[in-house]
Amino acid sequence: MASIIQVELHNDLLHPVRECLETIEIHNSKLAHFLCKAIPAQCPFERDITLFGRKLFQIPPMCKLNPLYEEVVGLRFRALCYLADECGEDITAYC
Repeated sequence: MASIIQVELHNDLLHPVRECLETIEIHNSKLAHFLCKAIPAQCPFERDITLFGRKLFQIPPMCKLNPLYEEVVGLRFRALCYLADECGEDITAYC
């Protein structure tokens, strides 16, 4: 029971941060480029551990444990959409 209360309290504490991240609008190409460079397209912690060409085990993507993961990825997506739709830039370098 205590863990459920802690999870609900944890979510309530992060709610203002989530709202702030979700309401950020991208109107500047420099900001969009910065966000696309700063937020990776894939989790940098996910790895396959191999030895002599054989996969021993995989380190799972730890980014999904981040409670703000969805909001940060959404912000990167909005920055990519701004660059592609509004600025007409090629975004393949960020994919």
